[in-house]
Parts: sequence; structure tokens; C-alpha cells
Amino acid sequence: MAMAEMTMTTQVKSPLRPVSKEGLEKLATNAQANPDVVKSLKVKTVCEGQFRNLTYVRDLPAHVIDEPPSLLGQDTAPNPSEAVLACLGSCLSVGIHANAVMRGITLSKLELELEGDINITGVWGIGDLSEKRLGFTDIRVKVDLEGDATREELEELVAHSNYWSPVANTLRLPVNMEVSLV
Repeated sequence: MAMAEMTMTTQVKSPLRPVSKEGLEKLATNAQANPDVVKSLKVKTVCEGQFRNLTYVRDLPAHVIDEPPSLLGQDTAPNPSEAVLACLGSCLSVGIHANAVMRGITLSKLELELEGDINITGVWGIGDLSEKRLGFTDIRVKVDLEGDATREELEELVAHSNYWSPVANTLRLPVNMEVSLV
């Protein structure tokens, strides 16, 4: 068979848009030099009506939260629990990507699928008020990750990022919280 008759297809994966390794190194150096720094993050949430809420972060456009029709919302945005899963997925993704860069791993695919189990029969304290666990009871995260590393290296990268994820740790560990009327 002549070379001209042979066709081979090779799929070349494009790397994800890179993160600055120098910027990561500077962040790491600053954090190591000041290990006790705590930053307070602030947001403001304003109810538009029904269950549609606008949350303002820094000078960004409003982040919308709503409820699905089954929970009497307008279905214009994720509900609060879905937003928690979205935040967890994004936090894990950031950690995986940053740690890949620091380890010299070039990623070509980074996708996370999250699923959480939550009992909603309490309906914000107006439904079934019997003793039950409120909030998520189980969260499952599946990471679809491709890069120029072995499976073992990718598994370690995911485990390391999970361990150091601020959002994952917020969900795993007790948090002091105060809610009060102004």
C-alpha cells in the first residue's frame, strides 16, 4: 500500500488555557511567609421577589439564585443547593488546575460532575419539621481529567486538591456561623 493511500488520524488535545506558574509561585511564597493571614470575603444578597435573589460580589454583575417551579420559583437560575455544588466543583477545578501547573502537568481536559443528596421535605422550616438531617447528606464528585501524566499522578492530583479545597473543607468541617437581624 502506498503512503498516499494510508490515512491515519491522530487526535491532538489542546491544553487548557494556562495559569501563570510565576503567579502561582508568588502566591505560594506570600502564603508561606504569612501563614496566619485570614481574609474576610463579603457579598450582599437582595431578594427581587418570589425566590429570585441577586447576590453581589465585588464589582461583578449580580449572581442570580432562584428555585425551580417544583419549589415555587421562576426557574431562572440555579437554586441555593445547586449553587453550593457549583461552588464546590469550581473550587476543586481551580485547585486541580493550579496544582497541575505547579507539578508541570499540562491538562487538556478538566470536567467535574457533581451530585448531592438532600432531603427537601422540611421546605425551609414550613414543611415536615420532624427530626432529620438538613442539608446535603452525600455529595459525589466525578472528575474527568486528561493531561500529560500517568493515571496515578492524576489521581494524586485530584486527592491533593480535594484535601486542600476551601469549599470542600467548608462542607466537611464544622464552621462557626452567626445569623442575626440587623
